[in-house]
Amino acid sequence: MTGLHEVNLKVLIFDTDFYTLNGINGFLAWDRRTRVTHLSESLQDMWDYLADTSLAELPNIVLLEADHFHSAEELRDTIGSLRHQVNSIRILCLAQEVKPDLVEAAAEAGASGYLLKNEVRLQITWAIVFSMAHDFVVTTSVAHATHDRFHHRIFHATVLPEVRKFPELTERIRQALKLCVLDGMPAHLAADEMGISLHTIRGYIKEGYRILEAYDDTEYPVDMTPQERAFMRITAFANRRDDTTNGAASEAAT
Repeated sequence: MTGLHEVNLKVLIFDTDFYTLNGINGFLAWDRRTRVTHLSESLQDMWDYLADTSLAELPNIVLLEADHFHSAEELRDTIGSLRHQVNSIRILCLAQEVKPDLVEAAAEAGASGYLLKNEVRLQITWAIVFSMAHDFVVTTSVAHATHDRFHHRIFHATVLPEVRKFPELTERIRQALKLCVLDGMPAHLAADEMGISLHTIRGYIKEGYRILEAYDDTEYPVDMTPQERAFMRITAFANRRDDTTNGAASEAAT
């Protein structure tokens, strides 16, 4: 896969939970393909932001907390209003649990996907980019819970791929990568957490980077840090199905 530098998706996140809102923002900040332009804890704040924002800075993507809506009609109306207000916007609904009526409302209203937060997890940026090349994407539990729904977009929905596997990574190397890459912990603190020396954890990280690189032929920007590259590799989808999305995302992010 090439051309990561060509993808620049502007993202607005709406979630009423402060910690979820900032957690998603933190995950997206690791990946240069996404740039969070606004965090909204209320619908009114979201509408105010969109009304006051210049055309050039309007989002390409809205991550919409589906659990906030008490009825399918309310979710359908909100998605419809977003699509009416912002040309070519793509909306991904995020939820804690599957409510088939809301999934169907999202599909009917023109959303681009319905994802469970505990299934998409750290793959949120990859899910956004993946959705650019598909009509309607869902996570596994959403697909299972809506198998009896006959709306054509749900029936033909694309399930997100699983996270990429790295069988050569030992548990200790995985732990070191989690602490230093995913959690952003300084090496000396991670060493204390694992009960090992600073020299040892640096060795784990170096070996982890080598293994991650062996599974990836992506061209990264020359100024991207090893930690940034490691985060993208750890959170990437399996089977390289995600590679097909890059061209579509590039076209949509102009």
